[in-house]
Amino acid sequence: MTALSTAIETPKKGSRYLTRASLVGLALFVVLALMAAAGVRYGLILAIGVGFGLTLEGLRFGFAGPWRAMILRREPAGLIAQLFAIGLVAVVAFPLLAGDHPELIGAHASVGWAMLGGAFVFGAAMQVVLGCGSGTLVNAGSGNPVSALALPFFVLGAFAGSYHLLWWVELGTAPLVVLEGSSGLAITLVALLAVALVALKLAPKEARRVPRRLWIAAALIALLAIANFVVAGQPWGVVYGLGLWGAKVATGFGADLSASAFWASEVHQERLAHSLLTDTTSLTNLGIILGAFIVAVWRSGLSAKIPSLPLRAWIATIVAGFLLGYASRLALGCNVGAFFSGISTGSLHGWAWFIAAFAGSFVGIRLRKPLGLEG
Repeated sequence: MTALSTAIETPKKGSRYLTRASLVGLALFVVLALMAAAGVRYGLILAIGVGFGLTLEGLRFGFAGPWRAMILRREPAGLIAQLFAIGLVAVVAFPLLAGDHPELIGAHASVGWAMLGGAFVFGAAMQVVLGCGSGTLVNAGSGNPVSALALPFFVLGAFAGSYHLLWWVELGTAPLVVLEGSSGLAITLVALLAVALVALKLAPKEARRVPRRLWIAAALIALLAIANFVVAGQPWGVVYGLGLWGAKVATGFGADLSASAFWASEVHQERLAHSLLTDTTSLTNLGIILGAFIVAVWRSGLSAKIPSLPLRAWIATIVAGFLLGYASRLALGCNVGAFFSGISTGSLHGWAWFIAAFAGSFVGIRLRKPLGLEG
């Protein structure tokens, strides 16, 4: 290597280190600033959200992609990692919920017609844009143009779905079923293991290995989810925060939400009156976006190019983004709030959501080509 080439490369290397140091400094500054402005608890919740973003993007841990891999190629690694993470959280969450901790609540909801239909539609829509709730946040934060377009319509859909939620719920729901205590934990762990074994059985032998990266990612996601549960007092969620963003925008433009039984309730009126920086779900969502942004810039910068897609593909992205929000609100959560957090805290609706959304994913995968989203 010549002296000239070394002189040219050194500034680039130094510039890269400066950029990375600036990214770390940015994350620390934002977290510490929030601690100073709103309190240590909210700063910790934001930091947990950043951790989610760093892990999801940095270790390529997701939900929509692994489901697609399982459906199309019978590759179970990503799905098994999800089930492993859920099991780890359940081992901690079940005893905490069974103890004398009234400040902790589980992600418990009833199975109903709207919930099942919403989960099915969500499963289809997330395969259209290749991103679930957390995945859309991660992809948008890392500069993915499709997810960046889908996200604001996800917000709009989540708000619209919450506005109409109670009407949909009245179509019919079953009694709430929650698995509790040591017996409930045992049933949950056995069910998770059973699903993992079925996935392995369906996979070809060469595809049965789970990469170490995914085991590490699953363990980190579980630790962060447990931390979120303890600090925030509730399981990891996504959808409520996005709906709240939409409601904030609507009220900012002078909209009267009193016609919505959901937003007119005292608890949601209180959320609307306070800053988003004191809403736990909003903070983790913002942290996910920031964490994904940090990883993307750390690696190579926001270098994603706008893909050359037909007009119908961009229209499909907008519609799918809206459906992601609307359907997930009807389904009482997305892959995170319903599937991950529902099952890990003993709610039967998490299992029902998983079945319905997985079925919907088959439809979404088939729609991508006719919609012009892939060749």
